[in-house]
Amino acid sequence: MNFGFDGAGSLVKALATIDFVTADSYYPVKVALILKRPSYLRLEVLPVIGSPDFLLTVTPAKMNILIPSRGERYSGQPSVEHLKKFIPWPVNIEDMIMIFTGTYPSLNEKNIAYQAYWEEDILRVDMQAPSGNAQSVWVGKNNQLLRVLRKDESGADVYSVDYVYDNDHRDFPEKITVNMADETTSLSVRYMDVQREQTRDLSVFELITPENVKEIILK
Repeated sequence: MNFGFDGAGSLVKALATIDFVTADSYYPVKVALILKRPSYLRLEVLPVIGSPDFLLTVTPAKMNILIPSRGERYSGQPSVEHLKKFIPWPVNIEDMIMIFTGTYPSLNEKNIAYQAYWEEDILRVDMQAPSGNAQSVWVGKNNQLLRVLRKDESGADVYSVDYVYDNDHRDFPEKITVNMADETTSLSVRYMDVQREQTRDLSVFELITPENVKEIILK
């Protein structure tokens, strides 16, 4: 089943504002994003003045983070543990890329059971994996993905995602909000400009390091 933005083969390029909220912190940033499903990401934090001082690139094999003001580049596997050292976010990178591109993450298991039914004029689809991991999605008119709820193998909520569109005919959400089950951690991305490009060139996800930058391997 495929709901939401149908852009599996394209690059999504966008300017956006991202708000991270944790139990004791609030991080509002303006970013330039380039994404390709299921696991390619380039994120640059845009300062008010000057050059970006945080650049993140992700491919299926590697994650790189460049912090020019420190003269440091960090490299390692694209894992939640590595990402959380820099960004207060506990969702795995592939799930995040799928969510940011206007669709829902995969359960990444075989033999998923599906059950679909209507809640008034909204289609709800429940997905259940053999491990117990589960996910529900709500789909409105024009195939617009409205909400995702992820549960773990014990049936407990992990996170929910809400997608907001600026009118009834847009196929890409204007705002995406992820709320963790702890009720204190959230992430909201609001897009200001979105472009789509069909290309096989993935060089934009390679990080070119300036001279005199120290590389630190994440373990």
